[in-house]
Amino acid sequence: MAPSAVAGFAKGPRREMMLEDIRQVVSAYGTAAKRAQQAGFDGVQIHSAHGYLLNQFLSPAFNQRNDRYGGDIRNRARILIEVLQSVRNAVGSSYPVLVKLNCQDFIDNGLMLDDSLQVGTMLAQNGIDAIELSGGILSGGKLNPVRMGIKTEEKEAYFQHDAVVFKKQVDVPLILVGGNRSFQVAERLVEEGVADYLSMSRPLIREPGLVNRWKSGDLAKAACVSDNMCFEPARKGNGIYCLTEERQKARKDN
Repeated sequence: MAPSAVAGFAKGPRREMMLEDIRQVVSAYGTAAKRAQQAGFDGVQIHSAHGYLLNQFLSPAFNQRNDRYGGDIRNRARILIEVLQSVRNAVGSSYPVLVKLNCQDFIDNGLMLDDSLQVGTMLAQNGIDAIELSGGILSGGKLNPVRMGIKTEEKEAYFQHDAVVFKKQVDVPLILVGGNRSFQVAERLVEEGVADYLSMSRPLIREPGLVNRWKSGDLAKAACVSDNMCFEPARKGNGIYCLTEERQKARKDN
C-alpha cells in the first residue's frame, strides 16, 4: 500500500490506499503507541521521514492523490496529524510524543523546506512535544539520510542549515540528527541555537558508550567511520552491528 500507485524504494506491486486503509493505519499507530507506553518506554516517536509511509504522503513525488489526503501540503499532512491525534488519545496528554520529519527529501518533486516548515507548525499546533529533523529518502543516492564519508567537521550535521530556519519558525524543541560525530560540533550547534538537542544512530552502533565517554572527559571524535557497513548484517537477518569493527578485531586476532 502507498499514498499513490507510484514507485517507491520497496519492491513489489503497489496500490493506492483506500480511505479505510488510511483509517486502519491511523488507528494502528495509536494502538502501537499504547503498547509501547504499557511496556515501560519513556516516550514514542512517529517516523515521518526517509521515504516511509507518512513521509510518502507528505511528498508530492509519491502522493498524487486528488482527495482530502492529496494536493496542497495541509491535505498531504492530514494523515500525519491524524496519526498524532490517534497516538495522543491513546497515551494521554503528559506522555512524550515526538516526530521524525524530513527537512527536505532531496529528490525531484520531493518535500521541500517551505512545506516542511508548514508541517512543523501544524505539528506544534497539535501538541507535538519535539521534532527530530532529518532529511532524504533511503533510495535518494548521495543525499540520503545516512551519508557516507564524514571525515571532517565541515561534513558533520549535514542538515544544520535547514535546522537554523526550522528553529526560528517552529516553536517546539528541535532535535538534529544526521552526521553528528564530534563533541565540539554538537556543543557549538546547541550553543548557537541551531538545535536544542542532537541525536545519533550509527555512532552508537559502533560505540554504545560514546556519550558516557564524552561525559567522562574523553572528547575524541566518535569511532564510527560512516561506511554504512552496519546495515549489512541486518540485510541478512543477523541484527545490526558494526561490521567494520568486527573485521578490525578479526585482523588483530590473526
